[in-house]
Formats: sequence, structure tokens, C-alpha cells
Amino acid sequence: MPGEDAVLLTAEDYRRAARERVGADVWDFVEGGGGAEHTLAANRRAFEEVTFRPRVLVDVSACDTGTTLFGQALRSPIGIAPTAYHRLVHPEGEVATAVGAGTAGALYVVSMFASRTLTDIAAAANSPLWMQLYWFTHRDMVADVVTRAASVGCTALVLTVDAPRIGKRLRDLRNGFAVDPAVRAENLDEDLLAAVHEQHAGRSAIATSAELTFDQTITWADLPWLRSLTGLPLLLKGVLTAEDARRAVDHGVDGIVVSNHGGRQLDGVPASLVALVEVVGAVGGAMPVLVDGGVRTGTDVFAALALGASAVLIGRPALWALAAGGAAGVGDLLGTLAGELEHTMALAGRPTVADIDSSAVSHRW
Repeated sequence: MPGEDAVLLTAEDYRRAARERVGADVWDFVEGGGGAEHTLAANRRAFEEVTFRPRVLVDVSACDTGTTLFGQALRSPIGIAPTAYHRLVHPEGEVATAVGAGTAGALYVVSMFASRTLTDIAAAANSPLWMQLYWFTHRDMVADVVTRAASVGCTALVLTVDAPRIGKRLRDLRNGFAVDPAVRAENLDEDLLAAVHEQHAGRSAIATSAELTFDQTITWADLPWLRSLTGLPLLLKGVLTAEDARRAVDHGVDGIVVSNHGGRQLDGVPASLVALVEVVGAVGGAMPVLVDGGVRTGTDVFAALALGASAVLIGRPALWALAAGGAAGVGDLLGTLAGELEHTMALAGRPTVADIDSSAVSHRW
């Protein structure tokens, strides 16, 4: 953990501690958003526009944050979203993240661009792992990752659908950002990803690599091919509209992650929390709906649950905790957020996750 005297009480504390340990270009890669970063800011602003409607004279002597997703018990409805190349911020990378998630009994969605092998990540894990996917033009690479994810015990697939190409991330363009050649996507064919390590002024190597490898032609009609590879539940990450939510139901998808990619893709789309209400209404309880984007506190988690989320995922805060304190930092932050959620539940008079419904909040949008 950072400094013997450091007291890290909030996600923002971890952010400040991480900033001291991460190089400027990597920090911009982690923190940056698309375009003018309006959506990045909107993600936080949406939570600030929610107010709580507490109930009183409720027995809250024992509040339970536990929940289940696809039959798997979780200590809290707070998991880790897929983010790439964890070794950019800590030498142990995703292995440390998995250990921290296991300490907290939390779900961890492993990025397809993990910088540690799936075998090593799974060996370190002690809580549910899901596997995130991008759709490459080389379908055999996608199929290989799916097969290996199932073989190491991943229990669901999460297909990111909001990134046919990478958003215009001005911080990365200004920095000419490229991934350190010592940090590799260990579960993919690095020969096909060589461009991600090539630095050019005014260009993002991440975006260049995606242009060369991401399949921009996929449609709903391609989902059966992916489903044919495995019987694991399939979730779509990046759904923001009722129209697409209903199509997901019609196509037999098992779950949705409402997400604007942490404000890193199309700038000007709704905050994830705002879109959550629309998507939940369209789904009508047919499948679990998760949400990510801007979650920083346990009160944020409470708000998302009240607006219909089955669980939330944190992205940047997990990387802050990893950079600040490795596996212990990740576990401690997840524990902090779960503790904040439990405290909010007690003060709001909602002793179980099932008690957190739409009557617990109001909002200004």
C-alpha cells in the first residue's frame, strides 16, 4: 500500500495516490475520454442529480449487500469492468486485480487485452471471472479466446458492441500514445497487434491497431456464430437505447451492460445512469442489466440499483487502486465501496439489495 501513513478512505483518495505512481502518458490513457469529454463529465454529473428517499423505523441492524448473477453468489453488486493492459499501472497486472477481487468476493470481467495470461489470472482468482470480447476480423482469434476462457473457468462472455473503431481520444493523440512494448496482450496474437506499440506524433497507437483488427461489419445477424462457440451466458456491453435493448431480448442475449465506455467513445451520448432507466424499462425484467461509467461511491451503487441495475462495474477506480496498492489496494477499495453501500442501505432503510427499488430515489432528468 502507498506510504505507511497514507489513509485511503475513498475512491478519490486512491486516485490521488495512483497519480503519483503512473507516468503522464499512461495517466492520460486511463483518465481520458472521447472528444471534448462531455460524456465523461456527464457520467459523474448524473449521479450528483440523484437524491435519496429514505424510509424510517426499519430494522437495519443487519444489512446484506449480497446478490447473485447467473446463479453465482457475490458478496456485493460491485464488480470490476474490463480495462486493458493492467501492467501499464502495476507490474503484476491482472493477476493482482484478480487477487484483489477475490479478497472482496467480487466479480471481475477480464479484458480481451489483458496483459497477463488467462491461465495465470484464473489461477489467482477466488471469485467469479467473466471474459470480455472485441470482435476481430480474424474470427479464429475470437474463437480461441472464447475456448480458453471457458477452459479456465470463466462463467460468462461480455461482448463490447460500442467500439467498431476507437473514439477520438485527444489526450492520446496529443501524447502520440503507444503501449510499452514490454506490456503485451498476452492472450492474443501479438503479430496482429504490432501497431499498438508503434509511436507516432499526433496518432494513437491504440486507435491505429483497432483500425487494422476490429471488424466493423458485424451486425445482430453475426451473434449466432458467437453463441455457437459456447454455452456460456452472453452479455452485450455498450447498449444505451431502448431500441437496442429490445433487439437484445429478441436475439436471446442473456444480459446487458449499459455503458458509454467510460465516456471514451462517442462524445455526447447520455450518461450511463440516464440510459440505464431507458434500457431497464425496455428489457422489462427479461435479463440482468448491469451498468458502468462514473461509479465512485457506495451511494452511487445504491442509486444505480434503485434505478434498475442488477449490479455495477467500476473501471478507472480499479486501476487507481491497482496502481496505488496492487492486489491489496484493489481488495481494499472494493471493500470500501461495499461498506459505503451497506452504510447507505442502513440510513435509507433498505436492509437488502432486493429492498432497493425505484421508490428509494428521485432524480432531475
